[in-house]
Amino acid sequence: MSTHDALELIGRGADEILKRDELEARLKLGRPLRVKAGFDPTAPDLHIGHTVLLNKMRQFQDLGHQVIFLIGDFTGMIGDPTGKNATRKPLTREDVLANAQTYADQVFKVLDRERTEVRFNSEWFGKMGAADMIRLAAQHTVARMLERDDFAKRYAAQQPIAIHEFLYPLVQGYDSVALEADVELGGTDQKFNLLMGRGLQESHGQAPQIVLTMPLLEGLDGVQKMSKSLGNYIGIDEPAIDIVTKTMKIDDVLMWRWIDLLSFDIGVAEAATLKRDIEAGQLNPRDVKLRLARELAARFHDAAAAELAVAGWNAAVRGQGDTAQLPLNEVVVPPEGLRIAALLTAAGLTPSNSEANRKLKERAVRIDGEVAEDPQRVFEPGFEAVLAVGKRNFARIRLVVAA
Repeated sequence: MSTHDALELIGRGADEILKRDELEARLKLGRPLRVKAGFDPTAPDLHIGHTVLLNKMRQFQDLGHQVIFLIGDFTGMIGDPTGKNATRKPLTREDVLANAQTYADQVFKVLDRERTEVRFNSEWFGKMGAADMIRLAAQHTVARMLERDDFAKRYAAQQPIAIHEFLYPLVQGYDSVALEADVELGGTDQKFNLLMGRGLQESHGQAPQIVLTMPLLEGLDGVQKMSKSLGNYIGIDEPAIDIVTKTMKIDDVLMWRWIDLLSFDIGVAEAATLKRDIEAGQLNPRDVKLRLARELAARFHDAAAAELAVAGWNAAVRGQGDTAQLPLNEVVVPPEGLRIAALLTAAGLTPSNSEANRKLKERAVRIDGEVAEDPQRVFEPGFEAVLAVGKRNFARIRLVVAA
């Protein structure tokens, strides 16, 4: 691939490249670049928002470069203060190691295992003494740290900032020195820390790394960034059918954002063509979304699982195919059973009985494809069916009595 084409691929979806001319110059050297991204193992599971960075790393791999997946087992014990209005509780060493192992198991659903260097930053920080950390801390000023937006806000609001939090950007920056990184990737909220790496590399006589920031992926709600705490996420270990059904729930505007940041199959030029076809009424956006859903399910499972999931979705939503492809969820009910409104709530298809009753009045509830007509009908243990609320919310359920 030409340098121009490589830059186009690397730049796809990126928020900012600092400095693009330096990246171009290093690409022209013809040697594999050392491309680093760090992940603090603060939670045991990854969601597809995390894969925005992993996807970019995979693109670097496909261009022949060396990718370094850095697990911040040392920095995880400090606690990343980015975006926080209070000091984070540091993780225990046991928590960090357990989460780190889960990360390592999951990332190879995106990255090429043979071309990935997995490192832990305790390799070098575990060998540092107090004098070494003091020398590192001496390379920056408090005034410079307070230029960082979240620190500045907390200082202005007279909220506590612990001294160890100032160490976090320095420690992350020093990782780039230890790894002699050519490029570091991170979210837009990490820009201050990534630039710290450039400065520390220069002070250690290294060529400063290129900084590439990626946007934070909006979650299923299309508003807030994807987060497990907000419940607007798709976990990469979720069943294929859940990946498909959740992807199909995003709106048509968010779909293009996800394609840009998550899809390998739909390139920039094809995405533009698909948009024109939709605007001309020649293509249903649902079909493009289903293609993305299939791609994501195949990436995190395999092609066969993705096809089964798509078949299940088609059967439940479009009435095309066998709903037995859908996973069966057991719903615990009393021995006397439940009326439809309570059943929809127990199955997680509506947030409340009142919302379920509203959907029933709108004739938006279906049982095995048929509109639910009788709100007083009681469903007893042993009942099995596909329940659907609207066009996007459905589940194949079986009623059981609690053991």
